[in-house]
Amino acid sequence: MKAAILYQTGQPLVIEDNIEIPELLTGQISVKVAFSGVCNSQLKEVRGLRGEDRFLPHMLGHEGAGTVIDIGCGVTKVKPGDKVVLGWIKGDGMDVPGPKYRKNGIVINAGAVTTFSDQTIVSENRCVRLPDEFPLDIAVLFGCAIPTGAGIVINQLNPEKGAVVALFGLGGIGLSALLTLGLYDCSMIIAVDLEDDKLKLAENFGATHIINAARQDPLEEINKITGSRGVDYSIEASGFAATIEMAFRSVRKSGGLCVFASHPQNGVEIKLDPYDLICGRKIEGSWGGESSPDRDIPKLASLYKTGKLQFDKLLSRKYVLDEINQALDDLENRKVVRPLIKI
Repeated sequence: MKAAILYQTGQPLVIEDNIEIPELLTGQISVKVAFSGVCNSQLKEVRGLRGEDRFLPHMLGHEGAGTVIDIGCGVTKVKPGDKVVLGWIKGDGMDVPGPKYRKNGIVINAGAVTTFSDQTIVSENRCVRLPDEFPLDIAVLFGCAIPTGAGIVINQLNPEKGAVVALFGLGGIGLSALLTLGLYDCSMIIAVDLEDDKLKLAENFGATHIINAARQDPLEEINKITGSRGVDYSIEASGFAATIEMAFRSVRKSGGLCVFASHPQNGVEIKLDPYDLICGRKIEGSWGGESSPDRDIPKLASLYKTGKLQFDKLLSRKYVLDEINQALDDLENRKVVRPLIKI
């Protein structure tokens, strides 16, 4: 098989051919990968911002789509030939350790799901069968961005009619959340980002107000828009502690809720004023939008197929596996929303 390997944090991934594939163990599934997503979590891992990496060298990628090649003993969820979504959020099925690949006698570690490769071995509970004829380039987004962003809206907020919502960070998760808010009757949706192109995209996705945080103070602008009331809900998906703090302060007293999905670099903490909590502002983190993949992916896929959620708008530039480091650089430099690797 061919894969992108992380040998040293802070260094580019290395593309390796002829990696030895181990035999399938109980609960494992072999998949031919068609597409892999690239997200900020993987970027931070490559850049060494997740703390000490005890598993080097190892494979990466936690959202993808492909076709089942073979199944290990005990697997009942899928069969060879099935089209599947691969993702990091645990679903139904056996939860088993990742495989160990080899190259020239060197062990290459892998987690329960990896996708930066043309083939992969995953745990049964990290895959979900796709509906027939569902496009694989859209399906890859169901591995992380969509269940997290859409899941925050559906599973955690479920905004009432007339709600005012602010979104901080317009990457794959933030834009997935914005698209999903279109299913609800919100009175205002305020989008905050540093990039004008993303803010224009947000307007096309249904944002009623946009704020460029590079030129405007988001809290001041939100107070102007809401008459100093604040928003009912804020969703933070930028990956920075300061933005989490800002999103929290943007919600109203007496019940405003901030949900953050981003994970700042290792060791960075957020600071909150206890008085804000006493006044009734609330904050909580989101573990993949509190999604259950086997329950939520079919529902979201149906909403896409019926035209109610146009997730194809999230697709950015497609790269080949040999361009994976360029994809990471472009994501880091905010040149793309959600880069896809076409394997």
